[in-house]
Amino acid sequence: MEARRLAILCSHLCPVNLGSSPAPLLNLSSSSCASGSKSEHLIYDSQKGSLQDDCVFCKIIRGEAPAFKLYDDDSCLCILDTKPLSNGHALIIPKSHYSSLEATPPSVIAAMCSKVPIISNAIMKSTGSDSFNLLVNNGVAAGQVIFHTHIHIIPRKARDCLWASESLERRTLKFDEEASRLAKSIQEILHCTKENDSKVQESNLTEN
Repeated sequence: MEARRLAILCSHLCPVNLGSSPAPLLNLSSSSCASGSKSEHLIYDSQKGSLQDDCVFCKIIRGEAPAFKLYDDDSCLCILDTKPLSNGHALIIPKSHYSSLEATPPSVIAAMCSKVPIISNAIMKSTGSDSFNLLVNNGVAAGQVIFHTHIHIIPRKARDCLWASESLERRTLKFDEEASRLAKSIQEILHCTKENDSKVQESNLTEN
């Protein structure tokens, strides 16, 4: 499973006091939350999410599994990836269990993303990098193997040849009927989603 994850990644794309005491040492094990295990036992409820006893990230959050912790607050945790694509490859993980990005509340995603600037800056300084990739593998076809939402921060250096896709020539988008149909289809879905969200909000306001 880890080999498949690495192959797909390579084919495409309490709070830390920085500079003070070292982060606690924990050696992350491979996921037992792979492929969306069906034997999930809910043991903790927070922000409408649940920690699960068969998810490696949930075990790390509960302190039952090892990891190198870089950052820790009420909403999320950042750890070093144990199968890093580059030195300093890290993961930002919400402290509640959500199996995919679409299942994760916007407020949780916002909390995770808000930590990217400070964490990525610290990682780049520590690794001597000047760039990084921000990556989410969402779904099996995209290379997700741990079904607990997480964001990858992958430090980059010039000519590190990390992504095979970076050597491929990109195709230019054609302003034709096919592209037009695709754009309209996405717009219609977004419009319907926005309308449904508005109706839900109105319903919640009425009930309150």
